Amino acid sequence: MIDQLEAIYHRFKDLEVQLSDPEIISDQERFTRVNKEYGKLRPLADTYLTYKDLSDNLASAEAMRKDPDPEMREMAQLEYEELRERKEELDERVKIMLIPKDPEDERDIIMEIRSGTGGDEAALFAGDLFDMYKRYVDTMGWKVEVIDENEGTAGGYSKVVFEVHGDDVYSSLKFESGVHRVQRVPKTESQGRVHTSAATVAVLAKVEESDININKADLKIDTFRASGAGGQHVNKTESAIRITHLPTGIVSESQDGRSQHKNKEIAMAQLYRRIKDAQDTAAANELASARKSLVGSGDRSEKIRTYNYPQNRVTDHRINLTLHSLDKVMGGNLEPIVEGLQVAENSEKMKEGI
Repeated sequence: MIDQLEAIYHRFKDLEVQLSDPEIISDQERFTRVNKEYGKLRPLADTYLTYKDLSDNLASAEAMRKDPDPEMREMAQLEYEELRERKEELDERVKIMLIPKDPEDERDIIMEIRSGTGGDEAALFAGDLFDMYKRYVDTMGWKVEVIDENEGTAGGYSKVVFEVHGDDVYSSLKFESGVHRVQRVPKTESQGRVHTSAATVAVLAKVEESDININKADLKIDTFRASGAGGQHVNKTESAIRITHLPTGIVSESQDGRSQHKNKEIAMAQLYRRIKDAQDTAAANELASARKSLVGSGDRSEKIRTYNYPQNRVTDHRINLTLHSLDKVMGGNLEPIVEGLQVAENSEKMKEGI
């Protein structure tokens, strides 16, 4: 473990030298890439220095325990025990820090929320989930960009699609895919009975054009009129986009955006994702298997979380986490749930030696 930290520290110092190299500074793309890696390694580099200092002090205290002076031996023993306890705690932190991160974790996301079973109440709940995520995004300093929204007849949304932009967005929100169930008395319920409704959430990590080498000549792009309920822009112009990657036959299309430009952007993002998955199927399946055992596959048939309003309770069924603070969760305080899921994922990786 210390060897890994030392290698990371040397890489960190090498990047530090590169950041002062005029040749790299003049190349904006390269400078940005080096600076990003430098920033990611800084916590580990700082931890290495702390670890090294602690180990040196522990060795000194151990040597002092052999001092002929009984009083010095007693002082050394106390210091040794304190340092050993701190080192054991740091060992555990370092193990977690050295777990390889999901390469997708740094990405922005596209999130879709759809009302499920429950009619108008399900649409209202979908709206509540959207508000919950927006509040959480605000606390994280990220930004939301709505792509498409279909309002429910009594409020809320039958569907809302949006992007979230920021640092490490996917690492926090990747666990949200699945069925979210709500138990509460609907506003339309005159007898005060608790009803159960549901909404589905789907989270997709955005794949950038630079991630995959696609020849533009290999793409066939068609436009067509969007169909279905989707606002005033639907059925008026040929704003929907279908893109076919000719070498593979992979097709993606979008009609959710408000413009042809936005639909092309969404369709391209989907195309990159599908091609990337096709190119890396084995690794994707391995990662999906690891995630499924931990937090579910994200399939819409899976119930991942229950929001019980009468008891002010929220339960994440994948990690058996129950919080009696539903009001705070709906107010955007998702951190306890996100942290619980991340800890569970890391524990699973440590068990499997990933």
